[in-house]
Amino acid sequence: MKTNRSVPKAAVIPELPYRDVREGAEWLCRAFGFRERLQIGDHRSQLVYEDGAVIVIEGEEAPSYLLVRVEDADAHRARAEAAGAKILSEPRDWPYGERQYTAEDPGGHIWTFSESIADVDPADWGGTLKG
Repeated sequence: MKTNRSVPKAAVIPELPYRDVREGAEWLCRAFGFRERLQIGDHRSQLVYEDGAVIVIEGEEAPSYLLVRVEDADAHRARAEAAGAKILSEPRDWPYGERQYTAEDPGGHIWTFSESIADVDPADWGGTLKG
């Protein structure tokens, strides 16, 4: 795949609508640890997190559901709550080897943050690895 400095390197890049792009982008950076990569006027902002990315766009807010992998779910949750995130579910360990919590941002988007805590064979919890 060709590279283009005007677009994040991630292969899948969700676009998230917010009424106020600047406010939404700044909040995601402060609360969830994103870093702004590129600002295009006041109507578009590219944010990156590790090797992933989202694009904040101007538009009517409609909920999206996203999962982001983090190093420490508990520390991430504390940061998010301190910045005003609505915590929907507290960090919890799951049988598939992840510790996860879920939060809602001011735009109504639902974010699950997931920390790997064990390497678990998918067959141990009912999964079938396909690839």
